[in-house]
Amino acid sequence: MTTMTETRARITGGVDTHRDVHVAAALDERGALLGTAEFDATTSGYRNLLDWLEAFGDVGLVGVEGTGTYGAGLTRHLHDAGVTVIEVDRPNRQRRRRAGKSDTTDAVSTARAALSGEASTAAKTRDGNVEKIRVLRIARRSIVRERVRAINALRALIVTAPPEVRDQLKGLTAIGVSQAVARFRVADPTTEIGALKYAMRSLGRRAETLRAEAKDLNALLRTLIDDTAPELLARPNIGVDAAGALLVAAGDNPERMRSEASFAKLCAAAPMEASSGMVTRHRLSRAGNREANAALFTIIINRMGRDPRTRAYVTRRRAGNPLQPRDHPMPQALRRPRGLPTPHQRLDDIEELHYFPATARW
Repeated sequence: MTTMTETRARITGGVDTHRDVHVAAALDERGALLGTAEFDATTSGYRNLLDWLEAFGDVGLVGVEGTGTYGAGLTRHLHDAGVTVIEVDRPNRQRRRRAGKSDTTDAVSTARAALSGEASTAAKTRDGNVEKIRVLRIARRSIVRERVRAINALRALIVTAPPEVRDQLKGLTAIGVSQAVARFRVADPTTEIGALKYAMRSLGRRAETLRAEAKDLNALLRTLIDDTAPELLARPNIGVDAAGALLVAAGDNPERMRSEASFAKLCAAAPMEASSGMVTRHRLSRAGNREANAALFTIIINRMGRDPRTRAYVTRRRAGNPLQPRDHPMPQALRRPRGLPTPHQRLDDIEELHYFPATARW
């Protein structure tokens, strides 16, 4: 009598996420479609979706669209269950054009992208200090924008204010103006001057309240950043906002990036081949995390004006090429990590500054 051991199939899932419902597809090892189903975007729906996939066999990995938006809850549930989650940015546009657009086809395309390796980036876990930093930065950004709007409205009122009011605020900074008008005393807000001072006081108090909230958030962010990457804020000219942007780009599981070059590409600071014919050249990648790219730009601009090593490097670069215009995009060259070729430059000619810690330490 022959005994045969039955092995379970290895399943790859794909999920097209939406606000209220998620559509899932299951593929076997050969890429054959086993089935599709729709589930609610709730805790019980996530559990039912995983149970449905496991009914076909052992779940190897699941491709999920929008792991940072509508798929964030499902991604957390799958991570807690020990399932590997692959982040899929978008379905293949050529395939969508040929096969049409529907939630089911998108789910199948997501699963095929994960199975074939076309999508290979592990989803962020979003379960550590970096996730806390991310949500606090969202609140801080909103506060800063509202404060800027209040100050701009206050400045517009000052422009058209009578001379006796405008002279009181002459020469003050934005903070000084908001503090001064916040202390205005209004005897009768129905008069012309009274209504103006009442409006200015309202805007000034709003700006001061928002400034206090931003200060509290900065303190929280500094504590979290010090706990997550204590060496980051110690680097020259890296503030809380820039450090937070870099950490959010890396995520709570920076091991997803295998080298500093991959982090540079994530921050849109890596060179790309742009050769044509007999000419070999590079250009900066324009794809990546724009907030992290802006943070690098801010850091470099500050260092170009304040850091002696960076200023010496800029001087050497410009002295080496007298024909190079002074508006050359020097920050793009400075923010590129070491070991990567710069445009119009060979790898062995590079003399780069490198202040950023290795991503493995994050």
